[in-house]
Amino acid sequence: MTGDTVTVDSSRGIRAERQAQTRLRLTEVARDMFLADGYAATSLDKVALRAGFSKGAVYSNFAGKDELCMAVLDSIHLQQIDGVVAAFGGGGDLDARIDAFADWAREGLGQPRWTALESEFGAVARHSPYVANALKARHREIREAIETLILEVTAEAGVELRMPVDRAATAMLSLGIGLGALRSIDHTVDVSVFADAMRALLR
Repeated sequence: MTGDTVTVDSSRGIRAERQAQTRLRLTEVARDMFLADGYAATSLDKVALRAGFSKGAVYSNFAGKDELCMAVLDSIHLQQIDGVVAAFGGGGDLDARIDAFADWAREGLGQPRWTALESEFGAVARHSPYVANALKARHREIREAIETLILEVTAEAGVELRMPVDRAATAMLSLGIGLGALRSIDHTVDVSVFADAMRALLR
């Protein structure tokens, strides 16, 4: 009986691993296609074909194109958050960390294809409660991550915020989104304004 249990558990583990690999592959392919062609022009059929799976494999991992695009945006947001955390975690005093963040922002903010996809997908929220609620939840999670980072950085630097941490996080997220949108149109827009705003908030 024990042998049967081990066999069943092993089989389930293998299936779960394969499904995770399939989901990752679909997300990676969809990311390339959404960024290259846009949300509307990318169909699940095209994603499945390029990824080497049936359309059924897509639906076994995602409820539909909205959920697949949300997974793609999650991967992009995670990449951005990792970049910000790495910049601030590099050590040095507060000014050095803000300078490191500004260096990251020159490349990490305002990627035209990222911004275009987020804008196009955001418009879907007008007609899709799922998309609207999912985007709200994701932005809340990002804001909370920024709050945590602000608390860690200010505690290590021994400085006090000039406003409640939740409002500071909202201000930074809003400035980042706005500056990213501007830089997606004109990449010469100087990101130092973001660094200046952070210094004003964190001192």
